[in-house]
Amino acid sequence: MRLVIARCSVDYTGRLTAHLPLATRLLVHKGDGSLLVHSDGGSYKPLNWMSPPCRLEVEEPDAESAAAGVREYWRVTHAKTGDALLVRIYEVLHDTSHELGIDPGLQKDGVEADLQRLLAEQVDVLGDNLTLVRREFPTAIGPVDLLLRNPAGGTIAVEVKRRGDIDGVEQLTRYLELLGRDPHLAPVTGVFAAQEIKPQAKVLAADRGIRCVTLDYEGMKGIESGAPRLF
Repeated sequence: MRLVIARCSVDYTGRLTAHLPLATRLLVHKGDGSLLVHSDGGSYKPLNWMSPPCRLEVEEPDAESAAAGVREYWRVTHAKTGDALLVRIYEVLHDTSHELGIDPGLQKDGVEADLQRLLAEQVDVLGDNLTLVRREFPTAIGPVDLLLRNPAGGTIAVEVKRRGDIDGVEQLTRYLELLGRDPHLAPVTGVFAAQEIKPQAKVLAADRGIRCVTLDYEGMKGIESGAPRLF
């Protein structure tokens, strides 16, 4: 990866036309060929960029541009669309290259699989004396996240989400209709469990006879979440 801080102007031509006037900016040229133009603001989003497949060519400026102070052109052309990004470099303030190697990828914490695993280990979060029958209980329309045995009789189907919305309630409703036909499982009730549940989803769940449970992920991991507790 090459990082260049330079006084430059930028012009994009192709499916659209855009211009960035002369200013000091960060140019990021990655190993995949892409070029990103950043300012000291706007968070992670670049002002302009060219995505791969593309190639960067460094060119000498013409006489008129050189007289105006341009040191070199960076021309980045997309291999498929022909769109082009032309960077006119007036002054280079910093120029370094770094070999980053292969990135192992983002490892997310708190995804639905983590919530499902923790909930399977702590089914008492959903009620007293419940026992786990199986995670990913198979059905003809897809697996139910958790199937629990109710000591009062019957089973409980649990749908686990990070953020619960109406679609999740609809999904659980379909599972309940299918599971309820099995005499070995009936009666089957539903629990919609998520870190955050939208108000519309709560209303729909109540209408369908589905109980909603808001999960404290940090607390389930054994970490104080800062949420007020009675004990």
